[in-house]
Parts: sequence; C-alpha cells; structure tokens
Amino acid sequence: MFSTFEHTADLGLKAGAESLESLFVEAARGLMNMLVDRPELIRPVEQRRFEISSSERDYLFFDWLNELLFAFESNGWLGATFNVQIEGDTLVATVGGETLDRDRHQPGHEVKAITYHGLKVCEESPGQWSAEVIVDI
Repeated sequence: MFSTFEHTADLGLKAGAESLESLFVEAARGLMNMLVDRPELIRPVEQRRFEISSSERDYLFFDWLNELLFAFESNGWLGATFNVQIEGDTLVATVGGETLDRDRHQPGHEVKAITYHGLKVCEESPGQWSAEVIVDI
C-alpha cells in the first residue's frame, strides 16, 4: 500500500508492506503514480534489470527510487511490474515497463528529484515495514 501527501511545495510518499521487498515494490508503484495519472495503463513490454548496493537501508531505498526516476527522465521509461529481491545490502530488481506513450499516459506531477528530506525506512513490528520520502516537484 502506498499514499502520497502534500508537503509545502513538494510531495511526500508513504509506503507500507509485510516485507522489505514488498515495501520497495509499493514505493515504486507510488512513484509511477506520481509520474502518470493512470499507471495501470503502463504495459510491461520491456524488461529492465536494476542492481543497487548500499550499506544503509534508507539509502538503498533512496537509490532505488532515484534509479527509476532516472529511467523516466533520461528516456521516458515507466515501470509496470516490479520483482525485487534484497540480499544483504544489494537490491536486484527486474522491472517490466515501457516508454511513455502520450496517447495513453497522461503526465502527472513533474518529479524533479527524490530528496533525503524525511527519508526513513523501518520495520514497525515483525512483518510490518514502512517508508517515507519527500520528492521535489
């Protein structure tokens, strides 16, 4: 589950899930929801692999969202399906998606950057993870 919230001139993203991997999936879905108005119209026609390492869980989360945002900013690529595996300090993900099609994808927010402001990833209780981050729009 993910939700967004207003934050001064920015936009916040909250995610919750039963596992760390599912938390990263929910955050990715939340980011796509910010980028286009109807992310359910994104088709998983092309697979991309992401591998990211960080010794800090918060920074791994930040880097994950940043890589997805970079894929969008550099060539309009949007993710639809997210298979995330995390072992130790390394995330490996296979993401199915496609390049932005203006006939089907209405632009959402112009996300300029993922920020460190309000960044946190934590295990609230066994089997309950949460994350929060502010994005610059």
